Amino acid sequence: MIEGLLRELAPQVLAALVRRYGGFDTCEDAVQEALLAASLQWPVDGVPDHPKGWLITTASRRRIEQWRSETARQRREETVALAEPPDPEPVAGVDDTLTLLLLCCHPSLTRPSQVALTLRAVGGLTTAEIARAFLVPEATIGQRISRAKQKLRGERFTPSPDPGRLAAVLQVLYLIFTEGHTASSGDALNRVELTTEAIRLTRQLPAGGEVTGLLALMLLTEARRPARVDATGALVPLAAQDRSHWNAELIAEGVSLITTALATSPVGPYQLQAAIAAVHAEAPTAADTDWAEILTLYDLLRVVAPGPMVTLNRVVAFAQVHGPEAGLAELAGADLEAHHRVDAVRAHLLELAGDVVGAREAYLTASRRTLSLPEQAYLQSRASRLA
Repeated sequence: MIEGLLRELAPQVLAALVRRYGGFDTCEDAVQEALLAASLQWPVDGVPDHPKGWLITTASRRRIEQWRSETARQRREETVALAEPPDPEPVAGVDDTLTLLLLCCHPSLTRPSQVALTLRAVGGLTTAEIARAFLVPEATIGQRISRAKQKLRGERFTPSPDPGRLAAVLQVLYLIFTEGHTASSGDALNRVELTTEAIRLTRQLPAGGEVTGLLALMLLTEARRPARVDATGALVPLAAQDRSHWNAELIAEGVSLITTALATSPVGPYQLQAAIAAVHAEAPTAADTDWAEILTLYDLLRVVAPGPMVTLNRVVAFAQVHGPEAGLAELAGADLEAHHRVDAVRAHLLELAGDVVGAREAYLTASRRTLSLPEQAYLQSRASRLA
């Protein structure tokens, strides 16, 4: 309970300090010290009546102590620091969280640094948790965060007027969710801590348009998570999933969100992807899926946001509508680079077309190219069935 509360309050406290004092790196250090103090004191003394105010006051004191040390030879600045008491409960909420997200997604940072800093500063994950999620050494994540904070030194705590900054925020949150939904490597298919954080942070953004589209996409995708693995932990493909295990509450919210977004704002790529997910979610069985509608949506998505994964997923929809041989022809003309998902789609279509030998080889090739152990096991099992 306390851990969850601290994770929720961490970005609000950091936002309050950065807005008041400036200096992202020093404020983040002060907040981490306050969170550590709370994790030690609250289990013993109880959670205070105003936990956010407690954290802001404690972090502010730490920040002032740092300021005193830094400006010990500058009496005027020290006097200002002493004379300006911390505000126990400044206004901090969605707007501050959005601004903090915008700051973490500063264009001077690389995408991996943006992701790491967002998860640390806004998501409240520890460096060790982020490292485990992305299967990289903790020192590597620590270095990314440290370098990112150094680059942000002196940055003003104001939202960028460039709408591209919000687009970067959405992309970072999408990357976090995608890694959590299907881990790119390791022995786990899902990393729930990442999908949970991505959804929570997306809810902090102002609703409408692509923000709503992204949230709907996340909810509709997350709704299928309970059915994506069987009792042994093995991957279960979409067509074979027990849809009674899908989360009906998340589906209802996701469908409602994307229906409203499509009717009230210009169509964007996240909205189109959410609409595709909604078609899947509303089909009672795999056989009832309206693949013609999905193909139409992918045709639109290919125009709005072309990319290799859009092309590949469109091939799957095309094959469902026109048959596996037509799908294989589309795939052959798609000019996609080598990737395990391309090989997996080719294998599936070859199997449907009756080319058992070709399908088996493609499944094995796909299994060798993925670093995800659950995906490897699934692809190898498909190949074994065709032996």
